[in-house]
Amino acid sequence: MGRRELMLLLAGAMTASPPIRAQQNAMLVIGFLSGSSPGTFAPLVAAVRQGLSETGYVEGQNVAIEYRWAEGHYDRLPALAADLIARNVDLIVATGGAASARAAKTATPTIPIVFTTGSDPVASGLVDSLARPGGNITGVSILNVHLIPKRIELISELVPEARIIAVLVNPNNAGTEPMIRDALETARAKEMQLPILKASMQSEIDTAFTSLDQLHAGALVVTPDPFFGTRHDQLFGAGITPCNSHDLCVA
Repeated sequence: MGRRELMLLLAGAMTASPPIRAQQNAMLVIGFLSGSSPGTFAPLVAAVRQGLSETGYVEGQNVAIEYRWAEGHYDRLPALAADLIARNVDLIVATGGAASARAAKTATPTIPIVFTTGSDPVASGLVDSLARPGGNITGVSILNVHLIPKRIELISELVPEARIIAVLVNPNNAGTEPMIRDALETARAKEMQLPILKASMQSEIDTAFTSLDQLHAGALVVTPDPFFGTRHDQLFGAGITPCNSHDLCVA
């Protein structure tokens, strides 16, 4: 999602929030809840700060941002969301997967929530409809979950000799099952083997890469997931390269 879209949503949510702090001349407080890590989301955080400044809000002057990072551990999100509520934030920005938005929505029915997600927000149960989200939540979906078939098609063109393309998924991600279903359908159409590898912790990523050798996979598709984003060095430090080698191609 672009910075402009996010800031438009933030501006609308701040306008809709109760003007309690403004009446008290206190600083506006935004809760930033993410299923990912600070390093992975640094560009988005920088864009949020810049966008806020362009609308007259400068962090440390008239707005404070409380950051909460789950570091890819979805089970931490409910407690992190509850902590933001306890700190009386005026608005919650939920990023790094639908799980962050879901945790925020469960935690409060009143505080405005702006989310970003890669899955269908209606199918995920975040909003009632795209036209009328309903409740206290709104946001933007980049729908990258639905781009998995296209990634498989592209990687098969980049490595046409690869008849086995593995897909790495996080089973704890609510969008995993639709991704697997779409990926297998694409693989059947292309008459290729598509083993599904699952990892939700660091050791399981190592196990998945061991399986790649045993499967003689020619390529690997890493599905979009905050957990994998926090393990970038581990993923690309395992001897694979991003589609510039004939050994193993990863996308």
